[in-house]
Amino acid sequence: MTQRKIEYWVIPPGADAEFAAHMEQVLDVYARPHDPAWPVVCMDEQPVQLVKETRLPIAATPERPRRVDYEYERAGTAAVFLFSEPLAGWRQATARERRTKADWAVEVADLLDGRYADCPKVTLVCDNLNTHTPGAFYEAFEPSRARELVRRIEFCYTPKHGSWLNIAENELSAMTRQCLDGRRIGDRETLHGEVSAWSEDVTDTQRGVDWQMKVDDARCKLKSVYPKIMV
Repeated sequence: MTQRKIEYWVIPPGADAEFAAHMEQVLDVYARPHDPAWPVVCMDEQPVQLVKETRLPIAATPERPRRVDYEYERAGTAAVFLFSEPLAGWRQATARERRTKADWAVEVADLLDGRYADCPKVTLVCDNLNTHTPGAFYEAFEPSRARELVRRIEFCYTPKHGSWLNIAENELSAMTRQCLDGRRIGDRETLHGEVSAWSEDVTDTQRGVDWQMKVDDARCKLKSVYPKIMV
């Protein structure tokens, strides 16, 4: 029996008003001009399997590549959080032990207190994961502090099954390919150092993101997403 190749693709839903509404909200946000006082920041996260070597690798020589034993030891998991400010060409990647609501809230709070300390408002583009909510701040901070942080955030959620609209997901995919694929990293501290170095290098050497799709483009190219209006 002949096996046919399968190509994995993002298949948009058909006639989904909620998808269309959230998609257009994200596209409107991306169409805004750069405003340092009210920046647009995208975020995404992913789990990472930590893997230790069971034997010391043999260093490469002019004649032979580096040799690594096929056996390895699982060393738990960690979570990489990636933030991107597309129009400024800035990225930040960090590694934490977990990705709970409190972990996410602390990561966002660190940005608001650090890079964006002088910004009265920040637009945060993220997916609909149940940890990405205003309530997460109340699990990490006292109510007055939580409310202070939430007031400064304009939440913009990508639609369900529409995470491809999140620029940070694209950045995270690039980071995985360029920094993590094919490597064995055995502890969170090393992982944090590696992803941080990647984000600093990419920020220093690359420009901002030029997002091309606009609302009018979506209405033309993704007509099946929009419900048919019966007059």
